[in-house]
Amino acid sequence: MTESAGTPGEPDDSAAGEERTPEAPPLGEAGRPGGDGASGDEGTPGAAAAPGGETRSGSGSGPGPAPEGPPEGGGRGLDITVRHKRHWLRWTALGASFVVLVAAGVGWWLYKKLDGNIRTDTSAAAELKAYEKERPVSVVHDAENILLIGSDSRAGENRAYGRDDGGSQRSDTTILLHLAANRKSATAMSVPRDLMVDIPACHKADKTATRAQFAQFNWAFEMGGTACTIRTVEKMTGIRIDHHMVIDFNGFKDMVDAVDGVEVCLKKPVDDKDAHLKLDAGRHKLDGEQALGYVRARKSLGNGSDTDRMDRQQQFLGALVNKVQSNGVLLNPTRLYPVLDAATKALTTDPGLDSLKDLYDLVRGMRDVPTDKVQFLTVPRRPYHLNRNRDELVQPDADKLFKQLRDDEPVAVVPADKLKGDDKDKGVADASGPSPTPTYSGNNAATDLCKQ
Repeated sequence: MTESAGTPGEPDDSAAGEERTPEAPPLGEAGRPGGDGASGDEGTPGAAAAPGGETRSGSGSGPGPAPEGPPEGGGRGLDITVRHKRHWLRWTALGASFVVLVAAGVGWWLYKKLDGNIRTDTSAAAELKAYEKERPVSVVHDAENILLIGSDSRAGENRAYGRDDGGSQRSDTTILLHLAANRKSATAMSVPRDLMVDIPACHKADKTATRAQFAQFNWAFEMGGTACTIRTVEKMTGIRIDHHMVIDFNGFKDMVDAVDGVEVCLKKPVDDKDAHLKLDAGRHKLDGEQALGYVRARKSLGNGSDTDRMDRQQQFLGALVNKVQSNGVLLNPTRLYPVLDAATKALTTDPGLDSLKDLYDLVRGMRDVPTDKVQFLTVPRRPYHLNRNRDELVQPDADKLFKQLRDDEPVAVVPADKLKGDDKDKGVADASGPSPTPTYSGNNAATDLCKQ
């Protein structure tokens, strides 16, 4: 019998058909094991060359079991494929990690930037602490009362709005914001700057003391700053002020610009040089500069009274709140950031609200308040009997309102044009009957300024 390429010389004593590992075969004509792939005689154990040069072992002419190692030329390709896959996965993981780190870094930077914008009024906190025994206590747990003070300082960037008299300032606008404990309503009560009130003895910035006096309300801010204003409001209302915010002119402008303006409608054209406002009659979307003139103008809009101006301020603030809520600003980070940036730059707060987290918690608490439950009104008042250019409280209506807010009870408001006669001037409807519930002149954030 003639040996063919790949036929082992001498079989051992293993059982017939058992898989063997042949010795290295000689190269054939094509340079492959087994030459042209001829096999040995039928029934003789040996190795046969499969098509493509893949060598299989076994008995007979049929294919035998696959070898343990990878096929020649295929091992390196498979290894390279695995390496490429692992390499790709590794770079994908590194890239994703980098993106996460960058996003976290940017987020942290933005947070620190906004947080750093807020100024803290530590002097007011120290002054209030010194008079803690005189201050009222909170009546309802979780209800919050925040005093919002609009400063009319003409110093610095605000000098464009009037003469700078050495940096002195008075409270141009003061609003007591009451947030219900269940956060289902919010009531903003304006305090007229010309209201005659009892101002307690306070300390000035230079640490000298003022005497207690009966004077117009905005003197408190000029003489004793924020702490004196807070103590005056607490003395008048019996309501504990939990927090305070002071906002200046430019801060207000920036906030209006951040929400892309607020719409108002004018029944008559206005040209007020002092307020930097010139507009035709009709619908207008006011930018920050125009909005500031609109809320501050007195002689050129309405009847020229401070009462009319406060009503206009309340309506505009309601429209601003409505704009923020209806446009989804609070739920859209890209739109919320400019608003937060403008607001935080404009604010000076007490230590309890001087971080972005504190402000966010406050805003989040108001986010779900229906706009028709965000109400604005002015404390019941009438012209002061000794000076018609000043105001005085209307009693007992004012005390009833203060008690409602103090006890976290709902407050009802109606537009001024629905009140009759003298009620329009004092800001409260006639409350008659065994258990009178007064209705106050005011509006809510759902009011459309162009449909009145």
